[in-house]
Amino acid sequence: MTDIYNTDENVKNVNRLDYRINNIVATAKIDINERLDLVKLARKLPDAEYFPERFPGLIYRQDHPRATFLIFSTGKMVITGLEFVSEANIAVKKLLKKIKKFGIKIAEPEISVQNIVANGDLHTLIDLNKAVLILDYVMYEPEVFPGLIYNMKNPRAVFLLFSTGKYVCTGVKKEELLEEAILKLEEVMKNMKIAGEEVIEEEFELRFI
Repeated sequence: MTDIYNTDENVKNVNRLDYRINNIVATAKIDINERLDLVKLARKLPDAEYFPERFPGLIYRQDHPRATFLIFSTGKMVITGLEFVSEANIAVKKLLKKIKKFGIKIAEPEISVQNIVANGDLHTLIDLNKAVLILDYVMYEPEVFPGLIYNMKNPRAVFLLFSTGKYVCTGVKKEELLEEAILKLEEVMKNMKIAGEEVIEEEFELRFI
């Protein structure tokens, strides 16, 4: 499979797929002999925030790669804001290198991706009213929200689908599964004759903060 990148390296077109990864959530676990002193880390790490009366974890924001860490005294970490799966390992090792300078002994971390969030465009209009009648595992309440929620079972993924053909996908842990899910979504929309230019509904724009 050949990847074709446009001027924005986060936007991919793989066999006509048009999607952009917006956020990757990963976790890291490190073996430590004693609990991390989060008060000490908060004092030494620049831009760290630690308010134990509000939240038990230390919040640390890192650049290059951009990531936000939730660090707990047990050695567990949650990393959000990543744009590439490969950045998880880089971001964690960069942080641990700083922590080791404080005299804290840390073993190699166990890192795993928990969720990938992406948005994209099928480049066709979708009849959501027809989709809710044909597809299983869907929820659609247009009077509350204009998007349809589709729980795909194989591969496991959750799509927030709009009549314009734009979508948000979440619930996958690997990028290849993300691409597989999008390809299957396209196939389902086509085979079930849910997609078509004759569908005319109000267009909604997806925005991410």
